[in-house]
Amino acid sequence: MTTQTEQMRTNQVSPQGGYESWAWKWMRYSALLLIPLAWGHVLIQDVLVGVHSIDLDYVAMRWASLGWRVYDFLLLSFAFAHGVNGLRQVLNDYIRQDRTRRRVSWLLFLLWIVISLIGAAAIVGGVRVP
Repeated sequence: MTTQTEQMRTNQVSPQGGYESWAWKWMRYSALLLIPLAWGHVLIQDVLVGVHSIDLDYVAMRWASLGWRVYDFLLLSFAFAHGVNGLRQVLNDYIRQDRTRRRVSWLLFLLWIVISLIGAAAIVGGVRVP
């Protein structure tokens, strides 16, 4: 005779892992990282500085610090990765063929890489005030 605890252990489903498991975890972890990054950005830019005070001079002054550049790059990459992964999951609901799903996933991954590199180049290049 087995106890209820032993029976529950034998009936547990173990996760398969792989890409979908990694993507599922990424959505949760990136959301946890995005919350303080996004709210910090809103608090600083919209509340403390004010949207009417933000111009090229302000951005150049802000990006003079490496810390702000890293902060902005993390915000860009996490937000865009989180959004692209969400788009991939929505598209997977409508795409039935596995081969098409893989192609769309790779296409979205490449899109994320390209946009992140463009954003990183802009952040690293900085602002040139006329």
